[in-house]
Amino acid sequence: MDYAKILVVDDEQAIGDMVDIILRKEGFSQIDVGASCEEAGNFMRNKEYDLFILDIMLPDGTGLELANKIRKRSDAPIFFLTAKSSDADILRGFMHGADDYITKPFNPMELAARVKVQITRYLASNEKKKHEYTYGSIHLDVDAAVLTIQGVEVGLTQKQFQLLELFCSHPNQVLSKEQLFESVWGYDEIIDDNTIMVHIRKLREKLERNPSQPEYIVTVRGMGYKFNV
Repeated sequence: MDYAKILVVDDEQAIGDMVDIILRKEGFSQIDVGASCEEAGNFMRNKEYDLFILDIMLPDGTGLELANKIRKRSDAPIFFLTAKSSDADILRGFMHGADDYITKPFNPMELAARVKVQITRYLASNEKKKHEYTYGSIHLDVDAAVLTIQGVEVGLTQKQFQLLELFCSHPNQVLSKEQLFESVWGYDEIIDDNTIMVHIRKLREKLERNPSQPEYIVTVRGMGYKFNV
């Protein structure tokens, strides 16, 4: 589960740090901790998460409002971790899209167990889904190995297809040349930076309105490439 991405949002630093420590001890390594709706929004602009743990009372809004925003873009599990413990509060939490509701103070082992159950279920469900990605006018059907742009099928070589699938599955994330090399070519092939650059250029020619000024596959200087969506 080390690749599962979790976002914790709590304005009490001690609670956020505690949840971070608990989950890392259970094998989760990709955890971000924010203290406000604004910070959560900044994290979500750059990363897709597999589970959210939200406090309800935040300095610039509520976890309920944040959950509504999350539900518009993700079906990942949402936990409320809050001191609000009345039946009305709990019901309100589930009405705003929560998958679980835990009141403070909480049992660390229980939290970890519930997170594991929800993430395992969510990741297994995603594996069963048909692999399709739609970003604007770009639609990639992985199972059928078909790319369409504005409804028109566009041919790709095998490596171009593998690169695009990798980018589509990691939107708005910077991927280093090493990551591209390992995922697409593997260690059995000997390539250099120029090979990757050529394939990126060819892929841009298929996707971009102006390949010289790319909108989708952008270069992040000194780091790699990012699929902007």
